[in-house]
Amino acid sequence: MKLITSYASWRKYRETCSELNRLSERELGDIGMSRGDIPFVARRAL
Repeated sequence: MKLITSYASWRKYRETCSELNRLSERELGDIGMSRGDIPFVARRAL
């Protein structure tokens, strides 16, 4: 069961990173983020 949970968490992390990486620098700035913040924010989304 832990393997399934880990995989689901990893998928959510990757999906969040992908979505945020599609944003432009301006869009990221509008929400108060920089590109370097993406991994941190994606981990917090779990």
